[in-house]
Amino acid sequence: MKYMLLLIGDESVWINSTDEEKRAIFAMHEKLGEELAKKNAFLAGEELDHSSTATPVRNEGGKSLVTDGPYAEVAEHLGGFYLIEADDLDEALRYAEMLPGTVEVRPVVEH
Repeated sequence: MKYMLLLIGDESVWINSTDEEKRAIFAMHEKLGEELAKKNAFLAGEELDHSSTATPVRNEGGKSLVTDGPYAEVAEHLGGFYLIEADDLDEALRYAEMLPGTVEVRPVVEH
């Protein structure tokens, strides 16, 4: 089954992290990558640019409204994702527990 691991956090924490703290975070992601590779479970994943670079498009009533900046004024933003293959939710949660911060785990609906 496919699961999306959504990496959610306060962007200012990353911006204000020391090089040593950033290396520690990267090491956690590398460890996850190694574990996913062992089971050929990595499908896709990317780090996202800062939320200030987002361009929301709101479609309502046949009209589109394009705006600058993040969709919502919140303290935490989506910073990246992993699309993985896991046997079940428990396995997906074990992968999520290898990462820092908040990770939202959601099953992918396959049509």
